[in-house]
Amino acid sequence: MKVAVLSDIHGNLQALQSVIADIEKEQCEKVLCLGDLAMAGPLPVTTVDYIKRNCSDWIIIQGNTDKIIAEFSLDMYNKMQKVYPVMANAALDDANVMDEDLKQYLGSLPPRKELMIEGVSVLMVHGSPRRMNEDILPGMKLSQVEEMIEGELADLILCGHTHIPCGYQTLTKKTVVNVGSVGRPMTGIPKANYAVIDFDRGSFTVKHKEVDYDCETAAKLMRERGFEGCEQIADQLLVPLIRHL
Repeated sequence: MKVAVLSDIHGNLQALQSVIADIEKEQCEKVLCLGDLAMAGPLPVTTVDYIKRNCSDWIIIQGNTDKIIAEFSLDMYNKMQKVYPVMANAALDDANVMDEDLKQYLGSLPPRKELMIEGVSVLMVHGSPRRMNEDILPGMKLSQVEEMIEGELADLILCGHTHIPCGYQTLTKKTVVNVGSVGRPMTGIPKANYAVIDFDRGSFTVKHKEVDYDCETAAKLMRERGFEGCEQIADQLLVPLIRHL
């Protein structure tokens, strides 16, 4: 069974639709989504509404920005403003434009999900099994990864959050796969990232994918958001940051 795994869409409908088209070409039978559907993207309302209406067969968990939008408050804004002012402004704007129905949808998503696929036990998390905002990045010491997944029984742990694809095979025979970001890659290349995992009778293979999408339109729409710092986010869609450990 071929399964598509994606994360960190961040309101980028152009990237999402290109990835969905690629998933169809890959003939994936199941789609797993690891959260962060909106915030700091060109079309947060349209994107979340699209997923809610058209992707009911997906298995979706909550990311940290989904939680932020669902629970947004002035106190949260003030705390974010001191550390991440652009993200604070993005969260405020998303919270203002998104209706209660979509906020409730984001708030209702589970923080993690365990499932069995073709005899392989799979755990879906956003950041790490410990915290949805904890980073699993390339180049980490294996001992760090082992500490983050300590006590987990799943054969395969799927995560996102960092916007950089990577993977680890641990000494405890666990596989950890970060699938990167659909909507805000931080790989230096303006292409949407996701993974295709082929499960077969207790084993699996992982293929990371980069997908071309209309980043020019996405950046234009991002600039039109109008909040302070939106131009910076738009520029990053055209020339993505390269995030290092």
